[in-house]
Amino acid sequence: MEPTMSLHQRIREFECRIRRWKQVRFAPLTRHVFASRRSSSVEPQVVQVSRPFPNPSCSFPPQTNPLPRRNMADGAPRRNLPELPTTISQSSPVSTADDALTKRLAEIKRLSGRITIMKTRYETTKESLKRIGELGSGTCGVVYKARFEQTGTIMAVKQMVMTSVAEENKRVLMDLEVVLRSHDCPHIVRCYGCFITDFEVLICMELMATCLDKLSKRVQGGFPEDILGKMAVSIIKALDYLKVTQNIIHRDVKPSNILLDLNGTVKLCDFGIAGRLVDSMARTRTAGCSAYMSPERLEAQDEYDVRADVWSIGISLVELAKGEYPYRGCNSEFEVLSRIVSDPAPMLHPEEGFSPMFCDFLRLCLTKNYQFRPKYKELLQHEWVVHYETARVDVAGWYQRIQS
Repeated sequence: MEPTMSLHQRIREFECRIRRWKQVRFAPLTRHVFASRRSSSVEPQVVQVSRPFPNPSCSFPPQTNPLPRRNMADGAPRRNLPELPTTISQSSPVSTADDALTKRLAEIKRLSGRITIMKTRYETTKESLKRIGELGSGTCGVVYKARFEQTGTIMAVKQMVMTSVAEENKRVLMDLEVVLRSHDCPHIVRCYGCFITDFEVLICMELMATCLDKLSKRVQGGFPEDILGKMAVSIIKALDYLKVTQNIIHRDVKPSNILLDLNGTVKLCDFGIAGRLVDSMARTRTAGCSAYMSPERLEAQDEYDVRADVWSIGISLVELAKGEYPYRGCNSEFEVLSRIVSDPAPMLHPEEGFSPMFCDFLRLCLTKNYQFRPKYKELLQHEWVVHYETARVDVAGWYQRIQS
């Protein structure tokens, strides 16, 4: 194992092996490769950091995000599992095995070719997007920076391939549907419009500066608490918006799915594995990033609710506050899995320089028994969140200082 392997890469390996384990343990839950639909809103940079976490060798990274994945190291041992399909012919038709999927695709195709900028709608074609340069790439396609010719607007264009696998196409459509329906939420990455064919989906999104995962690699010793406070307010409000307006749960909350723009605005992205709630409960075991997954999800409980994402908020904030993933020092991803389920939850303490309010907030988020863990509305009423909802914090200035 390379001692300087980045946390980002190590989490990918952890995620990969957990998925493979679940394919064996819970088969036939998943019978296809989760093709990467990761997008990018900044120029990709390779940053070497040293953080203890399992060694990566994953060939199929998770879902969508406006930031790039780096290439994985080769030569790491892999489990001997049945071979899964990794490519699909461009001539293969979109799967119509699911009638609901076919209907959703037909409905959303009516929006194809419409770009809305500053409340003005433009009926156009994808040829109006002039490619400037690539921002990131994955097994399903690329994400590139483009200029919309009619207005000169610079945007990030996420290009995702439609395959012959119905479940994979559901994820592509879920990501698109959520961002299109969230146009009135300032805490979710904005979508200008889309272009849809039988073989690909182009999602035109606002260009963000960075994600918290990449930013954390530039920060020495963790983020300041006041910066985390403002970020937490935006994250919770975004998740609450999804629950109230669309009745969905994100299921993949982590630093790489939280974006920051040059104005200091924090936004949530990556909705490919978001799940519909039935009676406020999620009833599918769609994978997310296991490193940030709640104990009840790792224990494969039949039902869970939005409090699973509350746990992910807590783990993400602990990591960003301390500058390192809390379950460090493990020799394998399964040791991490075991620690999440069996060990006491990670905590911060006032003697480490954190306020008692922040420590109490994290204690609630990381309550092991989800039935005693607060939901979004309760978090929004917590004194730490209430304080930073109105506190004046110069997030943009802090980011500029980090970049200089």
